[in-house]
Amino acid sequence: MHVIKPALLMPLIVLNPAWSQVVYEGARLIVGDSSPAIESGVLIVRDGHIAAIGNRGAVKIPAGSTHVDLAGKTVMPAMIDVHVHIGYEGYTSWGAENYTPANVLDHLQREAFYGVAATQSVGSSPLDQAIQFQRDQRAGKFPAASRFFFMPGYAPPNGGPDEVLRAATSALHVINEVTTAQEARASIQKMAGKGIKSVKIWVDDRRGTYPKMTPEVYTAIIDEAHKHRMMVHAHATTLADQKAVVRAGADVLVHLVQGEKLDDEYLALLKEKKPWWATVIELGDPTAVCEHDPFFEQSLPDAVIAEIRATTQAKPLTANCAPPAANAARREEIIAYNFPRMIAAGARIVLGTDAGINAGHTFGAADHVELARWVQLGLTPAQAITAATQRAAVSIGLTDMGMLAAGKRADFIVLDANPLEDIRNTRRISGVYLNGVKLDRESLAARWKKPE
Repeated sequence: MHVIKPALLMPLIVLNPAWSQVVYEGARLIVGDSSPAIESGVLIVRDGHIAAIGNRGAVKIPAGSTHVDLAGKTVMPAMIDVHVHIGYEGYTSWGAENYTPANVLDHLQREAFYGVAATQSVGSSPLDQAIQFQRDQRAGKFPAASRFFFMPGYAPPNGGPDEVLRAATSALHVINEVTTAQEARASIQKMAGKGIKSVKIWVDDRRGTYPKMTPEVYTAIIDEAHKHRMMVHAHATTLADQKAVVRAGADVLVHLVQGEKLDDEYLALLKEKKPWWATVIELGDPTAVCEHDPFFEQSLPDAVIAEIRATTQAKPLTANCAPPAANAARREEIIAYNFPRMIAAGARIVLGTDAGINAGHTFGAADHVELARWVQLGLTPAQAITAATQRAAVSIGLTDMGMLAAGKRADFIVLDANPLEDIRNTRRISGVYLNGVKLDRESLAARWKKPE
């Protein structure tokens, strides 16, 4: 079994008639690897996985298959968000008291509702609780939701995440605080013994308000992690800090430098190292904020929406659509300069949103905002989709997700319009399928829309 490339002539694929399977036919199929879309395609799903994919007439369908007509629709792989902060957001409250398995599940269901099949919480999840949740989810103890992944976080004492997240994580003793290379190596060894595959480091000092992680410590973390085949995600927002962590061997960069333009030294370093890059631009969406876009409101009660608008700032516009801040134009100029140069230099862009630290930047919906920003900044829709699906899967070691291809999990989004023509068409969701089963989005939306 294999993928039939649309531009090539290949033998028919004949499937075992004894298999019980569902045939989705007639849709445009976006594979997820930037190859040309398959027009009027056939997608065959068996036991939660894709059995075959190709053009109509190129895949022989055995008798007895269940057929689903998707003529006029577009199908793309479900997305993968490699950078969120799960568990603390309560929309009308925020903090450590919200971190329960039920709230983690709620956030993962919101991700799934918007077409995100895997979600990685980065640095802020309590270790033991996160491990247990993963085990329970894999054992089938929860209803359908985005697959949960996580990693521990490292910072100096009293350093790390922003002050809001810091308060919550401190209450639960989440952040691993290290001050010496020896402490750092010992902690990484302990994590490796628990089967942890990635860690996050907070490097910067948040404009002089936090203690800064020293080169001695982050170099030790990176070196020890690599000895145990672990990846290191680095939160670094200034040019100097990004240079330093890339030079030290960090695997994944988090954030785009927004305060200064990139220089030739850094671009040469990126060409050499080619790190993964989770942009988490997190600007918000003026349409959602100012025009009350229902796409962003369908998973929240009206009272919560009103409270978010009244209390939450979105960037660059405030929730009540006040004029942008005085430095917004300069910031946009720097973003527009730096973004394409990061890509051209070889930074491997993947989807990350930072959802979970701002009630107006909601789980799942935020992913569609990030895609739209990428295209606004120069990516093609096909490139954006690849970064959100196939490449994101590779970046966190998921071999069974991220593409419409034989053998992969049947995690996909059915859309009413073509996102290759307009990336905002990823918001035209007709259905979401996880492991071959259609998610009951209507029931989820009805539950979430109930008054608090």
